[in-house]
Amino acid sequence: MITPEQLANIRRLFHAEHWKVGTIASELGLHPDTVKRALRTDSFNHARSAVPRPSDPFLELIASTLKQHPRLRATRLFQMLRDRGYQGSISQLRRVVRQLRPATSEAFLRLSVLPGQEAQVDWASFGTVTVGGAQRRLSCFVLTLSYSRAFYFEFFFDQTLENFLAGHVNAFRDLGGVVRTCLYDNLKAVVLERNGEAVRFNPRLLELCGHYHFAARPCRPARGNEKGRVERAIRYLRDSFFAARPFTSLDRLNREALEWRDQVALDRRWPDDSSLTVAQAFEQERPRLLPLPAHPFECELTKPVRSDKTIYIKFDLNFYSIPHAYVRRPLTLAATASTVRLLDGSAEVARHPRCYDRERRIEDPAHIAALLEEKRRALGATAVSRLQQAVPSIAQFLDAAFQRGESVAHQTSRLLQLLDDYGARDLAAAVSEALARQTPRADSVAFILNRRRRAGRQYPLPVDLSRHPHLADLSVSTHHLEVYDELSEHNHASDDDSN
Repeated sequence: MITPEQLANIRRLFHAEHWKVGTIASELGLHPDTVKRALRTDSFNHARSAVPRPSDPFLELIASTLKQHPRLRATRLFQMLRDRGYQGSISQLRRVVRQLRPATSEAFLRLSVLPGQEAQVDWASFGTVTVGGAQRRLSCFVLTLSYSRAFYFEFFFDQTLENFLAGHVNAFRDLGGVVRTCLYDNLKAVVLERNGEAVRFNPRLLELCGHYHFAARPCRPARGNEKGRVERAIRYLRDSFFAARPFTSLDRLNREALEWRDQVALDRRWPDDSSLTVAQAFEQERPRLLPLPAHPFECELTKPVRSDKTIYIKFDLNFYSIPHAYVRRPLTLAATASTVRLLDGSAEVARHPRCYDRERRIEDPAHIAALLEEKRRALGATAVSRLQQAVPSIAQFLDAAFQRGESVAHQTSRLLQLLDDYGARDLAAAVSEALARQTPRADSVAFILNRRRRAGRQYPLPVDLSRHPHLADLSVSTHHLEVYDELSEHNHASDDDSN
């Protein structure tokens, strides 16, 4: 807004000094339109001459036709007027129809529901969030009680059917009961197909309805006003809770959401009676809710899976370990928002916390330890592998023996005997000495071991029965001592005869 002094100065410069509008605007630092409005002279407000339009002769006909048929399309009017001599275009006619069409606004009745009768359910999208190296779409499941306006909401990383069902289960448990009817939009988790009033419901939703004893009712198509209470609840939590709130983790967001609901949302005024709060209205409605069943509805995501040659199952961008005995075997994956389980029939073989990052390996240390132990046993399954495990330089020794014409099988068998008799440390030292002396033969190793034993008064190790199972059950019969006395007397008698 310009001051009276600026207004007087603008009129003086224009009328007395004959400055142009652009010059005045540049000099005073104003917009040219501001200067024009300040002058308000006839030179800037020319009366436009009325130009006749092609539709002018037909205005009365257009108005009366639209009064009788408010939703008549401009293309149909164009055909009617063209038969009566209209020479204008369809675009010109559309502008006229837009001005003459009577405004129609549908009137609605205020819905009135009984306590515990109805809840309205919907999904709400809240953009994307970053979890580690993954981008996840954040969605919120919202269930609002139509009578008290108390609501339950929970955030998920997708709008799958399993999360939709889990939202119901968690909402009923949190509210302490079940409503008799749930009102939905026509989403695929609810309606598979619709023909007028005939609806084909999702079978899994019908299982949920049968478990909790409530009825599902979808809105009529393009009738979002029928579930306006959940829409207002979504707008309320979007503006009052989610706005300017940083995302750290899904668990923390859901925990803060319920704290905000209990401390802030339930304390607002009840729309039907401003003397009560929503929490007080909910206390009136709670006894009218249907009781919860003895067991919650199972809403896990289940799918058949099979690992490749590794001990990992890939699911939702990440990898989960399984016992090595189940590699390449068909398994069943059962996943919730917080847990991933692997099943062999009805037996659980692995359980992991669910990860929403990307390319992460979620491992059970017991699975890794069991696989390493299996590898260690496999390493000692053959004679050569057992020698390699005990003496790392044995491969070089056997190669040198083979080059000298020795039998590798014979050398390996003899070295295994020496390993049992002297142990891995002494055998490794003897093999190294034999390689240094360029005598890669088992007999040379045996000679070195025997020499070291005599020099250090060392004795061979006791027999390890675990490596010789055929000796474990060996028994020696006990003889009577008289037999040895008879043998001794017989020897003395032979000596006397010879004399």
